[in-house]
Amino acid sequence: MFAGDTSSRSDLKKEQPPANLSKRPDALPLPLYITNGVFFVLFFSVVYFLLHRWREKIRTSTPLHIVTLSELAAVVSLFASLIYLLGFFGIDFVQSFITRPSHDAWDVEEENGDRFIIEEDSRRGPCAAAMDCSPVPLPAVSMAVVAEPPAVAPTSEEDEEIIKSVVAGTTPSYSLENKLGDCKRATAIRREALQRLTGKSLAGLPLDGFDYETILGQCCEMPVGYVQIPVGIAGPLLLDGSEYSVPMATTEGCLVASTNRGCKAIYVSGGATSVLLRDAMTRAPVVRFSTAKRAAELKFFLEDPLNFDTLAVVFNKSSRFGRLQGIKCAIAGKNLYMRFSCSTGDAMGMNMVSKGVQNVLDFLQNDFPDMDIIGISGNLLLGQEASSSELD
Repeated sequence: MFAGDTSSRSDLKKEQPPANLSKRPDALPLPLYITNGVFFVLFFSVVYFLLHRWREKIRTSTPLHIVTLSELAAVVSLFASLIYLLGFFGIDFVQSFITRPSHDAWDVEEENGDRFIIEEDSRRGPCAAAMDCSPVPLPAVSMAVVAEPPAVAPTSEEDEEIIKSVVAGTTPSYSLENKLGDCKRATAIRREALQRLTGKSLAGLPLDGFDYETILGQCCEMPVGYVQIPVGIAGPLLLDGSEYSVPMATTEGCLVASTNRGCKAIYVSGGATSVLLRDAMTRAPVVRFSTAKRAAELKFFLEDPLNFDTLAVVFNKSSRFGRLQGIKCAIAGKNLYMRFSCSTGDAMGMNMVSKGVQNVLDFLQNDFPDMDIIGISGNLLLGQEASSSELD
């Protein structure tokens, strides 16, 4: 039907083989294999050198930010070799994904055997519906052929096969989003598979009307629907000289009304002022020694400012967001209670704090092999720094 339509040809392009992206060896001053070998050897050599030097610094409690001339040269060589290797091998690897046809593209076969592809927006990807990446509308003559069916309920034969594989256990339910590239379709398939496995209906749980792409990898795994919660508004709240209207999602009666009365009382009394005294999450492990003297030695080591940078590096490697702020210790006989304070970004962060503390304890075990770790949480109270999550 495209043979006589020249206006729709602008939406189609003939599939061409990928351009030859191979590099010419005569473009380099040395033969290609020698150049690659030099940069490979340089890269792994400086990596080994830097790891060896940093390991020695950690053992000798030397701050990592103090570098020698040889270490500085090694860092420069590392970046130079990395840039070369990424530029030489990385470009072809990335372009192999960019230039190959997408699985979501529509293929159209003409009567004469020539193959055409209608391309989608290059920004479009799996679960990217939150962005305005809709393709440019096609002419009416071709829309009837290539119109994308809405992904709502799993009704096709392909969806039916996926549902059966999920029920049989051959396809993990958690991998549907990555496999299908459509979060709503994955939710519908998972929902149907769950109904068949449990024999229970989820008809009362809404499916449509929610953007499942926005929660992918963020706040909910393996969704099967969503629930509606009424949202009330309280305010205005006069805080730090500014007025705020506070939305509250709740099913508890009178909660919004009582909060609104509190906001009104604060408003008529001149408003409230907020002061942030400290922002930190804490964890207090407890260790035991054979003598109180050994416990005191570890206390002095931990509270020595010269050792903080080394301990911070060991602690911070457990997370991109957790950062050690300080350590305070208290001795009770042969027991030493350590309270680690750290920032955790926007998260509550108890898990990242526990991992960081465990890294420090493993590091201390090298210099204090007689240290017996009693618990990762010792329920130590130091003034007002106790964390309610540690009170068992």
